[in-house]
Amino acid sequence: MEKEQIIEYIDKLAVPKILIIGDFALDEMVFGNTERISREAPVLILEHYETKKILGAASNAAYNVSKLNFGKASALGVYGDDYYGVKLLEVLEDKKIDTSLMVLDKTRKTTTKTRISGTCNQSITQQIVRIDRQTKTPLSIETEKKVIDNIKKSAKNFDGIILSDYHLGCLTDNVIKTAIEQAKKHNIIIVADIQKSMEKYKGVTAITPNQPDSEKQVGFFIKDDKTLFEAGKELIEQLKVEKVLLTRGESGMALFEKKEGKIELKKIPAYNKKEVFDVTGAGDTVVATFTLALCAGLDAHKAMRLGNLAASIVIRYFGCHTVTIEDLKKELKL
Repeated sequence: MEKEQIIEYIDKLAVPKILIIGDFALDEMVFGNTERISREAPVLILEHYETKKILGAASNAAYNVSKLNFGKASALGVYGDDYYGVKLLEVLEDKKIDTSLMVLDKTRKTTTKTRISGTCNQSITQQIVRIDRQTKTPLSIETEKKVIDNIKKSAKNFDGIILSDYHLGCLTDNVIKTAIEQAKKHNIIIVADIQKSMEKYKGVTAITPNQPDSEKQVGFFIKDDKTLFEAGKELIEQLKVEKVLLTRGESGMALFEKKEGKIELKKIPAYNKKEVFDVTGAGDTVVATFTLALCAGLDAHKAMRLGNLAASIVIRYFGCHTVTIEDLKKELKL
């Protein structure tokens, strides 16, 4: 692709409006300096110096979208009537993500993962313990109805929908079914970022699974180009989807598309394999970039290449990271 074309493609990512439906979560990072061992029990005493609240799970997918399309992202998920529910909404709004469609459920906990880390002189910061607050059961009938109603009333306002499933109960069968029906009704692209229970997502436009989860779904290992093609073909036929973007770690990405009854496979290598520090959140970056590109009218191959480029940037940072339009252009030295 010529540089001028790439600029045009990247700029198009800022146009579409995206609705993100799924398991929204907050990551709380607590830091302290180690002082001494407690007299009460054989545990470290930390002198607290900082707490950070960042977006995780579907929240991170929404943040990735918002950074690329300048705040044209809306969150649709569930939060609890607790301290962390308030904080989740605050952080989402601070990152320019619309929260007007979020649903309060007083019977559920706001999904929060608190990581407590300590450091001392001449030592790196290390995580000591993680505390998870979450409700994994499926939504109640009452809450599910509210989520479904919000999908029905708002879907027509968006160019695309992302289903971000972290298996915390928000994406029930009825919620998924409604999202797919509304996407088809309004001719909207709908992409599912999924790890397991893939059969629930039959009929979406595209899925973006990783290779290990795909292998579990099809029942065999991907060892070469032949088994790679067979896996993609099996996923498309099983799930009745148009496109499968298979993320393969250091092996890059593989795109499968069904065109005129035939399955086409296109592969690209991973960019920047030498500077991988942390792949946390890279999947959210890929689905955000890939979906925006499809909604902007780019073909799936170009969308895959932009997703690959975005992922190559975020994996250089520890923890979840996001990219902007300018980051993508800078990476290409434009």
